[in-house]
Amino acid sequence: MQPVTKQISLVVFILLLQSFVAHSQSSRAQYPPGLSNSYTGVNIGAINYAFSNAQLEPGFTAQSVKVPHTAVRIILLGHQFNKYLSAQISYMRPVGWVEYKKINADQSDHTVWMNVAGLTLASQLPLHKKVSLFGEAGLGIITRKGFSINNVPVVKNANYATVLAGAALQYHLNRKWDLQISTAWSPANQKVKQPATTFLAAGFHYQMRPLPKETVERNANSGYIFPKQFIMAGYTTNGLGYGVNDFASKGTIPFFWGGEVHIQQGFTLSYQRNIFHTRKVFAFDWAAGISFWKSRDKADRFITVSLSPVFRFTAVRSKPLDLFIEYSVAGPTWISKKIIDDKATGQHFTFYDFMGMGVFTGKNRQLNANIRIAHYSNGNIYPQNDGLKIPLTFQLGYVF
Repeated sequence: MQPVTKQISLVVFILLLQSFVAHSQSSRAQYPPGLSNSYTGVNIGAINYAFSNAQLEPGFTAQSVKVPHTAVRIILLGHQFNKYLSAQISYMRPVGWVEYKKINADQSDHTVWMNVAGLTLASQLPLHKKVSLFGEAGLGIITRKGFSINNVPVVKNANYATVLAGAALQYHLNRKWDLQISTAWSPANQKVKQPATTFLAAGFHYQMRPLPKETVERNANSGYIFPKQFIMAGYTTNGLGYGVNDFASKGTIPFFWGGEVHIQQGFTLSYQRNIFHTRKVFAFDWAAGISFWKSRDKADRFITVSLSPVFRFTAVRSKPLDLFIEYSVAGPTWISKKIIDDKATGQHFTFYDFMGMGVFTGKNRQLNANIRIAHYSNGNIYPQNDGLKIPLTFQLGYVF
């Protein structure tokens, strides 16, 4: 279902481009049209799908099947067109994967990975000043990564379009925050032996409502500098190892991703533009970049082109410099190779994530330097998803 996935990606890209271009039409202290009246959300709860021996190919039997139920559904981006109609893009997956134990007495455990991406229309029906009923329906994309034993498929991979529907009871705390109890459902698919999926959860929505005029004026005239746009050149090397990547992805509390493909070296050129900022600390940018990479194991060379949302937090403001930390997730990316170091990374569409820290310096903060780690993977929208681990990247930039 690669074409369907590309259609969802195109919708995301159009929304992102709209917010990027709209910057010139309004103050950066106000949400641009592409983000105003948009929302994001998180729902945590229980997922249920009846995985059993019925999903195994003929000739295989498992002694037992473990189905973990804790799951999360993230509303990556929603937009409210009016009081009653919204559209949203979501991603749902379990915290732990389904486990098949001791298949044909092989004394091993095997996992099945599965997630559900969604592009749905939603309708909101007010029941009370503080309470609404929320219903949704639309396109779902099921991705399942199975497994083989001795190169013989036992649970086959699957990737197909289906129906995704759901409902929620929402309580409006204020203009920005909604609490909700929600459910989502997708039907079974007998052709690929996929059971029906149900999800029941509790969570929240955060609404990006237009800011009051007084707040916009205060933020715009705070006296703090938020660079409007800048260009950067960067060099990536594994000369210092992958210790920072491993700490972030394998520590006590992982807060970033690793990857099976290790990058040895890279060069990056990028352009970054601010489209929104608060009074002193937070800024939201878009970054567009092209990178040239060389892998560690097979010296494979490839190119990536990305458009990335960047969340930047200025932690220290001083006379000589401003110190910031940055985080980016799920930047739509084209990657020139699908097999790197003999590992299947998916299709030519993937996502770019990075995190790091840096400074702006100079009288008008016209110079920039930062250091970051990064990661590429497709978020399991394809069954093949061996991620890429990008070691330390050192960047220098100029603000204009």
